[in-house]
Amino acid sequence: MAALETVTAPLIIRLAPEHEKVVARAFPHPQGVVYLDLFWHLSRPGDAAHLIRGELRGEGPWRVGEARIRVLGCANTDPGLQAEYIPWRDYLNEHSDEYPPEAQILAIARRLGCIFSSESE
Repeated sequence: MAALETVTAPLIIRLAPEHEKVVARAFPHPQGVVYLDLFWHLSRPGDAAHLIRGELRGEGPWRVGEARIRVLGCANTDPGLQAEYIPWRDYLNEHSDEYPPEAQILAIARRLGCIFSSESE
């Protein structure tokens, strides 16, 4: 699959057996993975960016600590999580001019301490 930081599709993070959530993006961090909540750009980074500690493993799905990260499936695969995702998708479609461009998102991730596979070589 792809390096985690290049995935722009919605992601699912399974933090515990019965706790999954849709997130906007995730990036490798020296201590694990930083993920951004849906609508993160409308909040402060301290409220919308979260660190999961542990070693990042895999190429999709990924694992970090006890958490598992994967791409959101279709309505038949992830019907319960689609309800979280649809308002985000609709917002991005209707307000694309309000969402930061990719270069700015990566710059924010770098300020949060994230590292990218292309930069660590």
